[in-house]
Amino acid sequence: MQKRFNIKAVTPNALKAMIGLETYLSQCSISRTTKELIKIRASQINGCAYCINIHTQDAIKNGEAAQRIFLLTAWREAADIFTAEEKSVLAITEEITLIHQAGLSDDTYTNALQFFSEAQISDIIMAVVAINLWNRIVLSTHLQIGESLA
Repeated sequence: MQKRFNIKAVTPNALKAMIGLETYLSQCSISRTTKELIKIRASQINGCAYCINIHTQDAIKNGEAAQRIFLLTAWREAADIFTAEEKSVLAITEEITLIHQAGLSDDTYTNALQFFSEAQISDIIMAVVAINLWNRIVLSTHLQIGESLA
């Protein structure tokens, strides 16, 4: 699979807008750990090796335990490895990533309200949307592990 084109060269303003969203997310209300779990789980669902590679490395640098990364695909069955709050975020991540199945369910949203404010849920949704967009860019352009998006 050969890289198709350099998105920064072809549509620099679109990439600039994405960077703007990432800048917002870097300063938003959700923790760095939560953001990395979102990025890894959505990328696993989407089959984006490039993003899985980057975000597992980032999570480890941020202090995430390898065991939690290994068990992320089976988070529901991973007993006490993930907190109730993290499980809520992972459910949101899966339902939005797989939006065509049923969307973000009322049950998942209501559960999230136990742990997060509406503003935090909005930030979680934006983080999920952002990584899904990055996954789609990477997969559509055939960006390979080790290559730069720029």
